[in-house]
Amino acid sequence: MLDPFCSFLFGAREMAALMPDLIFEKRDGIAHITFNRPERRNAFSPESIIRLADAWIEFRDDDSMRVAILTGVGDKAFCAGGDLGRLLPLFTGAKQPDDEWDHKLMGDLPHYMATSLLRPFELYKPIIAAINGYALAGGAELLQATDIRIASTNASFGLTETQRGLVPGGGSMVRLARQIPYCKAMEILMTGDAISAEEAHRIGFVNEIVEPDRLMPRALEYAERLKKNGPIAVAAVKEAVLRTSGVPLEDAYGIEAEISARVTRSEDAREGPRAFMEKRDPVFTGN
Repeated sequence: MLDPFCSFLFGAREMAALMPDLIFEKRDGIAHITFNRPERRNAFSPESIIRLADAWIEFRDDDSMRVAILTGVGDKAFCAGGDLGRLLPLFTGAKQPDDEWDHKLMGDLPHYMATSLLRPFELYKPIIAAINGYALAGGAELLQATDIRIASTNASFGLTETQRGLVPGGGSMVRLARQIPYCKAMEILMTGDAISAEEAHRIGFVNEIVEPDRLMPRALEYAERLKKNGPIAVAAVKEAVLRTSGVPLEDAYGIEAEISARVTRSEDAREGPRAFMEKRDPVFTGN
């Protein structure tokens, strides 16, 4: 982080420019993952994709981290998708790699894209999205991998790829119709038109809408609430929902039984009822 002297010399935009394209911080069991390209509406760059993939891996593997909050710097955009001037030309071959981030991304493109967009990538810890401004294209695709979504009143959402002759291949053609009504999903996917925060809430794409100054406080309230629950149990719920999606009912019940049995054998499963009987807050260790 920059020291107070830097804060005196530079404004918020200048400070953001001195920092990475994506910021990853750990605070009291909560991972804060923040897109940091406000001058480009937090659009994906090679650097932000690589840093995001690395952040998800570190979040998954750090047992002290219980929940993540994903957001973007500023109030203009959560993430406007891929940078059309820098990232997309790399993918189409119209531009050759010209710095270390370009070379690193293109050297292992399937890994970085799959991991950054969580498709497929096994991450069963909860992710909260705090959405401020535009969530478009890849930004809207990444949202579909999050679990609780808080939108500010100025948020808007869109999968604009078809308007540019592309398709939303970051998970939306699979995920969206599983998360909202089919005909609404097809409208969003096919037209590429954006929808408002109010419409996103009406169709169940976001949990709630708050004023911009309440966005991060509300996301933190959710994070603190989830931290109180047993981390093994919370992760198991997410695992069961994801692993049984689209699976025949009989097979799905088998997966649920397997996961339930694993949770029941945990120390946390003994601590919860014991704490209730002793009229105290449980102390979950994740064991």
